[in-house]
Amino acid sequence: MAGDTLFDAAADDAAAASAPLAVRMRPRTLDEIVGQRHLLGPGTPLRRLVEGDQPMSLILWGPPGTGKTTIAHVVSHATRRRFVQLSALTAGVKDVRAVIAEARDALGFNGRQTVLFIDEVHRFSKTQQDSLLGAVEDRIVTLVAATTENPFFSVVAPLLSRSLLITLEPLSEEDIRIVVRRALADPRGLGGTLTLADDAFEHLLRIAGGDARRALTALEAGAGAASGQGATVIDLPTLEAAVDRAAVRYDRDGDQHYDVASAFIKSLRGSDVDAALHYLTRMVEAGEDPRFIARRLIILASEDIGMADPAALPLAVAAAQAVQMIGLPEAAINLSHAVIYLALAPKSNSVITAMGAAAADIRAGLAGPVPPHLRDAHYKGAGRIGHGADYQYAHDTPTGVATQQYAPDTIAGRDYFTPTTHGAERDLGPRLTRLRALLRGTNTTPADPAEQPAEP
Repeated sequence: MAGDTLFDAAADDAAAASAPLAVRMRPRTLDEIVGQRHLLGPGTPLRRLVEGDQPMSLILWGPPGTGKTTIAHVVSHATRRRFVQLSALTAGVKDVRAVIAEARDALGFNGRQTVLFIDEVHRFSKTQQDSLLGAVEDRIVTLVAATTENPFFSVVAPLLSRSLLITLEPLSEEDIRIVVRRALADPRGLGGTLTLADDAFEHLLRIAGGDARRALTALEAGAGAASGQGATVIDLPTLEAAVDRAAVRYDRDGDQHYDVASAFIKSLRGSDVDAALHYLTRMVEAGEDPRFIARRLIILASEDIGMADPAALPLAVAAAQAVQMIGLPEAAINLSHAVIYLALAPKSNSVITAMGAAAADIRAGLAGPVPPHLRDAHYKGAGRIGHGADYQYAHDTPTGVATQQYAPDTIAGRDYFTPTTHGAERDLGPRLTRLRALLRGTNTTPADPAEQPAEP
């Protein structure tokens, strides 16, 4: 059911040699935690909680391997409380109630408080989460709940309101580098018995994907393989064989980065879904920052699809949000979803073409004054200088489109947006023609059948 352990430095130092490297290297204090600088500075809520021993419950939200379990251990160790761990994958309401009963007994017997750590709390049902409310409210337990999903959707509001929400960011490549170097040198880790070749180090950083646990697991596998061969250096072939993952030849700071990213975007623009998926997977496998990929998809959704499929942009944005909320490896599924949709969507560059035409006129000095009837008329005295005079409120017209000039005189009558006949844009052309005719007073035909004035 639950593990009940009091963590202290001596216990950590005496950890069995068979314990996984990621467990042996787990930070014991806030100062040992790598990354998450926004949470660990002087005066931050987390530091006040630990150093001030305040009985406040936490919800830790962040991608895998960013330190959620570590923070729970540090809270328990620093505050000298009982530490009980439950996994939402296996625990039920009965298990939760048993832990709360034990915590109540411990608190009444010797005043010792309990930290209850629940991993993957988003997998708890509403009933299971509700069973925690009384104990959290009465501070019988200090709840530390970890989740990789947005807690505003996955955690019940009463529990969320009783807890301090702490958002963890993906670890940077430099953060992972620090973690690996520490594990190579620290007596709790490899103790300086092995070194890591430069190319193997870079490969390890790529396959870690911002996940410290994954990096240490791969390092441990490589160290075991090297030691088995009697070597003192973990080279790239040894590491590749140990983790069963070949190093993708991809330099994120060199030509390969730009070449593969360029081929990826051009494959999407060219509607080759298979090639686009190949380049996407190649970047993900090589350890490319998934946020970079998501940003490129958002740009492409407007630049190369635009109004031909207006759903492309919100879908690309949703994929980027999924990357932020979930992280790799699971976020690769969301990226693939977006790539398939964008590759198959009808294509149009009318948005960027229209923006470029407008920008060209502005740069040529054609940014004339705003017409008087469109100027702000809300302040006192605006009417005396003609601001807002003769402005026609569009909703007061039978068609919902007022015949009046909106553009400055310098560009009046210019057409910037020209829809294609691709996808949803094929319906925009006729509508745009009617709208321009109404605006400019050259035709009285309503812009849309739905805009016909009601029959008397």
